[in-house]
Amino acid sequence: MPMVIYDVRDGIATLTLNNPSERNSMTAEMVRDIVASMDAAEADPDVGVVIVTGTPPAFCAGANLGNLAEATRESLLDIYEGFLRIARSPLPTIAAVNGAAVGAGMNLALGCDLRIAAESAKFDTRFLQLGLHPGGGNTWMQLRIAGLQATMATALFGEVLDGDAAVAAGLAWKCVPDDELLPTARAADAQTVVVARNDANLESVQPQFFECESRDDCHRFGHITLSGFCLVDPITDGR
Repeated sequence: MPMVIYDVRDGIATLTLNNPSERNSMTAEMVRDIVASMDAAEADPDVGVVIVTGTPPAFCAGANLGNLAEATRESLLDIYEGFLRIARSPLPTIAAVNGAAVGAGMNLALGCDLRIAAESAKFDTRFLQLGLHPGGGNTWMQLRIAGLQATMATALFGEVLDGDAAVAAGLAWKCVPDDELLPTARAADAQTVVVARNDANLESVQPQFFECESRDDCHRFGHITLSGFCLVDPITDGR
């Protein structure tokens, strides 16, 4: 049984974590499948967007490291590669969060460009409650996405957010009924596919979200790249 089901339709690649008996907890095998799937998506000229989701009942219940007391730095870094590989992708990514996203599973959702939550979603940092440092860039990603208060509430005080609360906190874009989750994500992706295939624009816009720390940085970045846009054919409806 593959740990990740990879499917491509209409320019959208869907990665479905597929270890439901263990609530899609992240193993070394699953990480290898995630990396291979992302490599395939990026190498496919027909793919413009990626959706990440989980086989019910969970999105991802965190890292499966067996005895955490025996986990090594190397084994933790191997697990980190699962969500860092997605975070590094030049393709736009959407996390369709169904059920629990715990620890490393929450990092996986945070590593995507956009999060759409099902009503069943649970965003649960849980690191400190397990005696672990909130690793893998968890606090940095949360701060960038939702701000200090939401990050303190989840990472320090252990607040668990359902789909509606995640939207209110700024961690998710919208919350929908479970049976509407994938159709909603696919509809959002369909609007993005045309833009995503215009690589010159995409490659210059995405870094602006993450590499510009101030308004002046953003202005300079835009000025440098503006001339490049003039060399790109405009996008037309239906293309």
